[in-house]
Amino acid sequence: MTSSSLASSSRTDSASELIRREILNGRAAPGDLLAESAVARRLGVSRVPVREALFTLERDGLVEFSETGRAYVKRLTPRDFEELFVLRLALEPLASRLATPQIRATAAALERNILATRRARTVQQVTRLDLDFHEIILAASGNARLLKLWSSLRAELELWLGRLHRHHQFQTSDTLRETITAHETIVKAFRTQTPAECERLMRQHIQGWREWLPALPEND
Repeated sequence: MTSSSLASSSRTDSASELIRREILNGRAAPGDLLAESAVARRLGVSRVPVREALFTLERDGLVEFSETGRAYVKRLTPRDFEELFVLRLALEPLASRLATPQIRATAAALERNILATRRARTVQQVTRLDLDFHEIILAASGNARLLKLWSSLRAELELWLGRLHRHHQFQTSDTLRETITAHETIVKAFRTQTPAECERLMRQHIQGWREWLPALPEND
């Protein structure tokens, strides 16, 4: 790769990361226009890397294009949520059962994650660490295809979970505490319970995610 190609790739990555952060932390709301010219001015780059970044984010499920080619922050509908929920429910309990022997041998990565979550200062950090926790379990399953499938959903999961966490925090201020409590229960199960019981507990945990949906306003 030439130096000019590397520079172009770096500019695209920077634009992608900036837009991704704004979407996931809620500064760019569902349905907001993502004008190439405005983003390009903020970054001090041409519109080309911005356009490439928007295409990348479209593949990740964070951006959608209109028929006229304008980019908007994706509006995830209740149907999108249901589809993500069904996939989590299929993948994560199975991963938990497969991961039990590995995590029982060492739960250090999950323990470090919980410690980092305790230190989190924003809902966005809690959301990212929450998904990191689940990704550690997927990786410990030893099934690379299972992890790959879950990873392909991660950006949309973070978008949804971030919205849910922000709304739940506004309502109860307990997002951090509830996340830590749930994850500590899961780690304890990995240490003491059978793979089947760990699978059952993870299924119950994911089903709890589903129960948050009715409380989420359509335009939150």
